[in-house]
Amino acid sequence: MATIYYTDEHEWLSVEGDTATVGITNYAQEQLGDLVFVELPDVGKSVSKGDDTVVVESVKAASDVYAPVDGEITEVNESLSADPSLVNSAAEGDGWLFKMKLSDASQLDGLMDKAGYDAHVA
Repeated sequence: MATIYYTDEHEWLSVEGDTATVGITNYAQEQLGDLVFVELPDVGKSVSKGDDTVVVESVKAASDVYAPVDGEITEVNESLSADPSLVNSAAEGDGWLFKMKLSDASQLDGLMDKAGYDAHVA
């Protein structure tokens, strides 16, 4: 069973073992509006918490998505190249951005749960 975490920067992580699936929250996609382009990271790239990892571009603006924790990119959501709107229709599901292998699971301790995130955006 995966555990879901949230960041102040509106990313979510679904963690199972030492792998995290990462995307932006439904709140974030609503703020951005219709996405027209997603620039994904390279598989195998090592990232540190806070690194610019993905660029999402909407009709309104381009935004960076940051690495929520340290790790290595193990997979990217290739479907988004053809259909970036998946992020709008299923931000916290099929619209995930990338998967990563965690380097330091203790970094998860500083993240929010769903209730904490809901309070953060309220």
